[in-house]
Amino acid sequence: MIHGGGTAGIGIADLLVDLMVKGGLSPEEARQRFWITSSRGLVTDDATQKFRDFQRPYARGIGELGDWTLDQVGHYMLPDIVRNVHPTVLIGTSGQPGSFTEDIVVDMAGHVERPMIMPLSNPTSLTEALPSDLLRWTEGRAMIATGSPFPPVSYEGVAYTIAQANNALVFPGLGLGVAVCRANRVTDAMIAASAEAVASLSVVQIRGDSLLPGMQDLRRVSSTVALAVAAAAAEDGVADRPLAHPVEEIFDAMWQPVYPELIIED
Repeated sequence: MIHGGGTAGIGIADLLVDLMVKGGLSPEEARQRFWITSSRGLVTDDATQKFRDFQRPYARGIGELGDWTLDQVGHYMLPDIVRNVHPTVLIGTSGQPGSFTEDIVVDMAGHVERPMIMPLSNPTSLTEALPSDLLRWTEGRAMIATGSPFPPVSYEGVAYTIAQANNALVFPGLGLGVAVCRANRVTDAMIAASAEAVASLSVVQIRGDSLLPGMQDLRRVSSTVALAVAAAAAEDGVADRPLAHPVEEIFDAMWQPVYPELIIED
């Protein structure tokens, strides 16, 4: 469930669809996993609803919704979608602060053991929900990533590190990989590879662990992303300089914050 079907929300959906297709689904099967809202509610194929061309592949058939329980007849809004669909993942790219209300989150958590909730709108004033509220409303079960930085949250004696889905986890490594292999363009596969590289560094072993690496670990993250991007570029045939020794070449190209000692003599 993606609340906010603008360019950011649809971009997230498109990337996830690509990864699902890579995992064996057809594009249509993958898109059927998504429910997306615009400012008017659920994106559907209703002839009276106006939506943008890039939203069209995710439009739900109005015939699917005939037996839904609605707050207002003819309106398919966020609470209605959560109530009838029972999503396992809730992503916010709406810029509507507080739109993930207690009723919506409690409803979602009633059908999912570990609901994944990502209020990604930023700055903090636009976030769809606060991590402290999400943990309280789900009795500590929510798996959370946010668009803005939040401090750790303590709930029932457990300190929860809140993951920040920050561009800095991807862009430096993406640029490094492109530069080292001299890719002549950035392909969808390279973007997907960068996301998978970040995901490979996620270690969630106990309740409270962050879903994503922290900002303090950016050098390791960037090198891992760069390796994945360079490999994807070579596979796509856009690397003008395929890497013979990827680890060494990526490492050698990284800036090292080492400065010579300056000795001042009287």
